[in-house]
Amino acid sequence: MVCAHPIMKSLTFLRVAAFALAVGFQAALSAAAYQPKLGIQSWTLREMNFEQALEFASKHKLKYIQCTNKHIDPLAPLEESLKQKAQLEARGIQFYTFGVAGTSMNKEENRKLFQFAKAMGIKLIIVEPREAAQWDNLEELVKEYDIKLGIHNHGLNSVYGHPDTVKKILNARDARIGVCLDVGHVTGAGFDADKVFREYQGRVFDIHLKDKKIEQVDGKPTIVDVHIGSGSSNYAGLFEELRKARWDGVLAIETDNPLYARMPEEYVSRAIEFVKKHHP
Repeated sequence: MVCAHPIMKSLTFLRVAAFALAVGFQAALSAAAYQPKLGIQSWTLREMNFEQALEFASKHKLKYIQCTNKHIDPLAPLEESLKQKAQLEARGIQFYTFGVAGTSMNKEENRKLFQFAKAMGIKLIIVEPREAAQWDNLEELVKEYDIKLGIHNHGLNSVYGHPDTVKKILNARDARIGVCLDVGHVTGAGFDADKVFREYQGRVFDIHLKDKKIEQVDGKPTIVDVHIGSGSSNYAGLFEELRKARWDGVLAIETDNPLYARMPEEYVSRAIEFVKKHHP
């Protein structure tokens, strides 16, 4: 048996230790470098017009916006939409997705939505088809235009309120059909957001950032919209999942609370601070 020289043993140990240190440092650096992209769902600003919504987003340094048809009409003349696109670009705001968009059994009507998205440079549309049969023509359009769809969930009694329903769609359809995960509604329906995120196995394309909890309203337990981070949503777990996945979508601040919508300044400011403090 040949024994290694003590100096060789020491050098080997140092090389192994240096490699382990480098790997650990790189992992720590990688974790520290991850910054979630923060944006806003324009439903939060539904009491404002388009120009006011852009001014608000700029003021709060939110560079990503998801618009509803309150602020941008996908069926408007193309010239009008392109003017709005120019206004967004002038402020350095990316119109990254539209929704929740209405869809139907009529493929050519749905095509207008994809044509609008293509003209606006959007690669993701948020949808909530009311009939399962709509998915056939929507999937065909996804393949034709190479534009993703994100299934939006509302409450438990809505079409896609249960994650199992969503997973059946994901398993049966093109990989470009994924999820817009509404954290508040997932929580309100009784599910854990970080667990649901994992179960969707890389198919979460967008996240609506909101929070809900049960409060007594007129003596009845009621699910209410609250400030992000003050409700029942498991943001600690979800943020950890985002960090591990290096998720590169947008966290879009949103609220269903009409009071917050009328006075969104505090709601949005607190949401931004919460993410800054607790981001992965």
